[in-house]
Amino acid sequence: MPKLGVNIDHIATLRQARREFDPDPVKAIAICEAAGANSIVAHLREDRRHINDKDVKAIRKAVQTRFNLEMAMNPEIIGIALKIKPEQATIVPERREEITTEGGLDVARNLKKAQETVKALHKGGIDVSLFIAPDKKQLDAAVFSGARIVEFHTGKYALAKTKAAWEKELKQLLDMTIYGRSLGLEINAGHGLKYDNTTPVARIPGMNELNIGHSIISYAVFVGLERAVKEMVKVIRNT
Repeated sequence: MPKLGVNIDHIATLRQARREFDPDPVKAIAICEAAGANSIVAHLREDRRHINDKDVKAIRKAVQTRFNLEMAMNPEIIGIALKIKPEQATIVPERREEITTEGGLDVARNLKKAQETVKALHKGGIDVSLFIAPDKKQLDAAVFSGARIVEFHTGKYALAKTKAAWEKELKQLLDMTIYGRSLGLEINAGHGLKYDNTTPVARIPGMNELNIGHSIISYAVFVGLERAVKEMVKVIRNT
């Protein structure tokens, strides 16, 4: 049964809409953990559009489970990670113009930089995950980078418009999980996972953790954060 990582970025998005103090993403941590979250995820973007430097310092102190810091291969952000020391850093691609992360990191094309980043973070005692497409070429490159964890970008699966396309993307996730595990990698997944499409991914043998944020925070607006997290845990456990 996969674990659940709850991404709290969009609590900060609500706060930034008014540039004030509420809601505080740090206050969500204890609620999420008590409701069954196995880790807390936050993305410190270069433009600081939601989570900021003050947040990540406070999150580091508040998390009782496992802190997974999403970040680009940016020297400034790498330096911050090495100071606050999250249990895990997930390396993602990042463009200023994007609304959300648009795809997986091209590790194969940026192998040297990925190797340097992974080495620096590992030296600092931080586990490293690479956010990649479920693709053999990227999995092979992830191994060469020195990373021991990958997270599959599930955007194509989540946005599939037809049953045939959905089945194709799910099979790709299954096949690449099997392949990645054969390489000795730990396999996680996330992006676009919701209450009505998470179960098939959670059922993939060898899937370690699902990282979900937007759908949980959106649902929490109507039912509260505790219930929203508990219901996603139930979705994962009823596989």
